[in-house]
Amino acid sequence: MRPAPPADRSDAQGAALRRAPRAGDSEHIVADLRRKVYARSVSGLYARWRVALVFLTQAVFYGLPWLEWNGRQAVLFDLGARKFYLFGIVLWPQDIIYLTVLLVIAALSLFLFTAIAGRLFCGYACPQTVYSEIFMWIERRVEGDRLARIRLDESPWTARKVRIKAVKHALWLSVAAWTGFTFVGYFVPIRTLGGQLLAGTAGFWPVFWMGFYGFATWGNAGFLREQVCKYMCPYARFQSVMVDQDTYVVTYDAGRGEPRGHRSRSADPAALGLGDCVDCSLCVQVCPTGIDIRDGLQYMCIGCGACIDACDTVMAKMQYPKGLIRYTTERGVRERLAPSAVRRKVWRPRVIVYGALLLALAVALGAGLALRPTLRMDVMRDRGMLAREVPGGFIENVYRVLIINASESPAALRLGAQGLEGLEVVRIEGGGDRLAVPASSNRLVPVVLRLPAGAAEPGTHEIEFTLEPIGQAGSPAGLVREASSFIVPQ
Repeated sequence: MRPAPPADRSDAQGAALRRAPRAGDSEHIVADLRRKVYARSVSGLYARWRVALVFLTQAVFYGLPWLEWNGRQAVLFDLGARKFYLFGIVLWPQDIIYLTVLLVIAALSLFLFTAIAGRLFCGYACPQTVYSEIFMWIERRVEGDRLARIRLDESPWTARKVRIKAVKHALWLSVAAWTGFTFVGYFVPIRTLGGQLLAGTAGFWPVFWMGFYGFATWGNAGFLREQVCKYMCPYARFQSVMVDQDTYVVTYDAGRGEPRGHRSRSADPAALGLGDCVDCSLCVQVCPTGIDIRDGLQYMCIGCGACIDACDTVMAKMQYPKGLIRYTTERGVRERLAPSAVRRKVWRPRVIVYGALLLALAVALGAGLALRPTLRMDVMRDRGMLAREVPGGFIENVYRVLIINASESPAALRLGAQGLEGLEVVRIEGGGDRLAVPASSNRLVPVVLRLPAGAAEPGTHEIEFTLEPIGQAGSPAGLVREASSFIVPQ
């Protein structure tokens, strides 16, 4: 019969995960910063998931700027023109509410995913993790696996070492430069940016941000790596308030694995008084943050599952059941719950509330975007001249009318005003009451409203501007109204 593990093991694991770093940890942090992590390559289910997420996220990131929609870039955040293009949607500064709702959805998604499965986003889809995976793959292809990299770094500088390091950094910088170019391509049309770079006519700021983002990618993914996840990322600090004993996390089953020890494959661990852990340390060698999951749950664990793949490989070779390290919950380990019972306890009140709020906001955002008017009008009074009397017996008020056409088609419009008998619209720039606004653009129209003297009592009168599309195929539909006022002087 196997010896029982320490009674407080699971409680200590949960406390370790929930404990944030303290000031007293400074010496440990400094020593850890000086220690380079040489992560060993690993294969298995979760390694395949990580590779799949790397391909998926980078296909989206690198591919989106090259897609076209109605003759323009499908996804473009044109800060100069103050317009965001998202496929068939054109967003303006007045649409800030949609960005606000989107940020709230992102925050709730983070809360929901963390409550269910801890730092799952960190382990599979976080840009820091994704680019670290890409850079480590390049490093392994150029320098070799873990032991080869250790020997290379410890060896004196020779022509061979310089050549290997130069090749590695050249490949890293190539990836970083293309990443910086793609990032800027979301804000400057990427085809235009590419032509300007080839012709040497790109402006200072596009080149600066390409260099800045590329340098950050090279530094974070090539050098800082796990230090970003452990000490720089704020998520590692506040995740402790979002997990509980029913959150899925990467967990070492100490009750089954302890006491650990080496043995031959044919040995009976029960006869030796040992648990299933053979103390091979592969779980530590493959960990991208360099922690030992057997010491209990820790805030530095990014939930990537690399240790699970490594341990399952060893368990298979030893002909032991897999799952010594697995995704489960603190309660599941402590109470020895079956997987089905662990899954049932995931649906607890906080998860249901997060999910309901997330669904409601997603539906509201989708409905808002679908019902968003494509034709809008803002009316601003000319503060320099509120009202004036002109020859011919008329009173005039001056306005500036901003017309926004957020559709993909040009708009032919008729501008009008109502609310006072005899009110007439006179455009300062001429052209009568009809005007045209190109697709996905705006137009500022100076307007004079003219009223016969004596047609209204002195004072301020409520009026309404109207903007009506006139029979042109593809024009935005619907009458637009905007309230304003007309001043009749004493």
